[in-house]
Formats: sequence, C-alpha cells, structure tokens
Amino acid sequence: MTTIVADGLVFASWLFLVSAGLTLIYGVLRILNIAHGSLYALGAYAGASLVIVYSQREAWPYGTFFLLPLAAVVVGAVTGPVMERGVLRWMYGRDQVLQLLVTFALFLILEDAVKLIWGVSPYYAFQPYTLLGEIHLADVVYPGYSMLLVGVAACAAVGLWLFTSRSRLGRLVVAVIHDPEMSTAMGVNLPRVYVLTFSLGASLAALGGAFTAPMISVVPGIAVEVIVVAFAVVVIGGLGSLEGAVAGALLIGLVRSAAVHLFPALELFAIYLVMAAVLLVRPHGLFARPEARRI
Repeated sequence: MTTIVADGLVFASWLFLVSAGLTLIYGVLRILNIAHGSLYALGAYAGASLVIVYSQREAWPYGTFFLLPLAAVVVGAVTGPVMERGVLRWMYGRDQVLQLLVTFALFLILEDAVKLIWGVSPYYAFQPYTLLGEIHLADVVYPGYSMLLVGVAACAAVGLWLFTSRSRLGRLVVAVIHDPEMSTAMGVNLPRVYVLTFSLGASLAALGGAFTAPMISVVPGIAVEVIVVAFAVVVIGGLGSLEGAVAGALLIGLVRSAAVHLFPALELFAIYLVMAAVLLVRPHGLFARPEARRI
C-alpha cells in the first residue's frame, strides 16, 4: 500500500505541474493549447542541457538543483510572449476548431525546433537524481529525488493559490477568468494579463519537464505522451479550475498507481476509465464553474 500511495503521489505531482499551466491558460485565454506538451519538452531539454554542462565543470554538485527552475523560468520568459503575442492573440474569439489547429501547428513546429537544436540523441541528466540517494517510507525504500518532485509540486500549488488569492495581479487574473468584458470595462490591461498568464503557464509546463529530466532519458516525442494525460486531468477537474487540476492529478495518479501494481494490463485503460466515470456524473468536470448566460 505504501508503494502504491508513493508512486501515485509522484505521478500526480508530475501531472499537476504540467496540467496546472494548461488549465490556467484555458481559464484566461479560452484556448486549449496543444503546444503545451512542447513547452514541457523544452523545459526537459533546457534543464538537462544545463545540468550536463554544469556537471562537466566539477563545480558544487548541489548547484544542479538551482539550474532546473532557472531553465523553466527562461523557457517561460522566452516562449510565452513570443507564442502569445506572435500567434495566439490573433485567435481570440475564433472558432475552437481553428484554435486547436493553430496550436497543433505550433506543436509540430516546436517538435522540429527541438530536433534542430538538440538533435535526436537522448540526453541523460542523472546527477541531481543520484545526489539525494534513497529514503525509507515505512517498510519501503524510495528514491529521494521522487519525493523532491512531490515537494516541488506542493510548493507550486501553494504558490499559485497565494498568487491568485493574495496578490493584486493574481486577483486581476481571476477577474479576467470570470468576466473578461467587465474586467476590460474596469480598466484591466487585458493584453498584459494574457501575456503574463501564458508565460506563467509555459513556465509551469517547463518546470515539470526540467524536474522530470533527471528521472528519464530526454528524447524527441516526450511531448506527445504528456499532453494526452494532461488533457485528461483538466477534463476531469474542470477546464480552467486550478482546484480541479489538483484533484484530477491526484485521482489519476493514485488510480494509475493501483492499476500498475494490482492490474498491470489496465495501466492506460484505468486513466480513461476514470475520465469516463467522472464525465458521466459531472459532464463539465469535478470543479467546473457555472457560466452566466449572456444575452
């Protein structure tokens, strides 16, 4: 049981870091960003590259832990404004099918850009993973780095809650989520909020990729596997709901972990079974907010 819970929490943490940015972007911009998976891949490659270069210099080994969030911030700060101002701002208010096609095109472009920059050979940035060794959870020995990922996801969740509930800028973002037209009438600079939100969402995706890089081999194609599961999380939790992202990630993480240990053949099926069961009871997701009818 301890192993199932620990594995479930680690998988849920990974999922939350990616899906929180996805649901935040949808909540404000009303765009389902398929290219979000590519931002995760960019974070993984940037984090792995920094760790590998830093480790070759024989510097303070624990400095690699500071490079991972740095890589995420750089990816978000560079790609966020470029994608939002350069492409997505022309899509606001357009048909959702067109928005999906445009973000899918961005996804393909970024996939090729990753191959051009980093090539197709795998990157191994295992140094931070080995530094933390192993810890004892009840009767189970578990990698310490996996628990670090849980801590990073918890800090990100608390940080987002503080940002949206305690800061003026966060309250403006929440106001735009609930009623963008009224927010504009009240003087909110909508383009600035859009750029900020998209960059924050991109940084969260890159943060998930950067902290996952030491646990995997970073190869082309990792964006595809993450975006499908991240969409399942935001659909279960409710599009645009941060609380829903937490609940959806925990639900999928624990159910998948139980399936892996008890019924391995049902690993992938379990995720979509949970999604189908939730949508049967709550068609708009667990934490979907009611939308006012506009006349």
